[in-house]
Amino acid sequence: MDWFPLINSMRIAGISTVIIFFVGILAAFYIAKAPRLVKGILDVILTLPLVLPPTVVGYLLLCLLGPKRIIGAWVLEMFGVKLTMTWWSAIFATVVVIFPLMYRTARGAFESFDETYAYAGQTLGLSNRFIFWRIRLPYCRQGILAGTVLAFARALGEYGATSMIAGYTPGRTATISTTVYQLWRTNDDALAFKWVVVNLIISAIVLLAVNFLEKKDKKK
Repeated sequence: MDWFPLINSMRIAGISTVIIFFVGILAAFYIAKAPRLVKGILDVILTLPLVLPPTVVGYLLLCLLGPKRIIGAWVLEMFGVKLTMTWWSAIFATVVVIFPLMYRTARGAFESFDETYAYAGQTLGLSNRFIFWRIRLPYCRQGILAGTVLAFARALGEYGATSMIAGYTPGRTATISTTVYQLWRTNDDALAFKWVVVNLIISAIVLLAVNFLEKKDKKK
């Protein structure tokens, strides 16, 4: 059994999760403090990938990153690098797809933060940076960690956008999801089922982790 799809899926999901962890937290923090109208508009824009079909997200990414499209053509001409049909192309897709999960979860955690702690820190002369990293984030850590775990799981199982922008090449761009689909197409049900079991085990571990974090949050 070739384990490349699992390794590839894990590295794509891992890199994507690290990216959206920081970007999602910063976006959630500043948008949570924005005026209601601005917050509403940005919410719609940033959450849109969560409700759009993944294939639509993949198509929109191809319209931007394809070798004959705006960004893709410029990068290809300047650096000689294609932004599609490589293993790391899938990172573009997974980042866009999982960002709303991290953003919404982190924003909910920040909105539940008791601002009196921040005010108390300011009266003691603490900087806003210190308050953010040493008071606000630790207070919201359970919600943020839960969002991170869910985002990782979603990235690991992403298929629609990934298959469109990275394709399926055994040993190069194959992920668990694209491998299951290709094995089903070639009537290799036995191997496809093995990959389904692998995915189910990983998903069960992720759900257990989320439940554990939620229980710890309730005990606080």
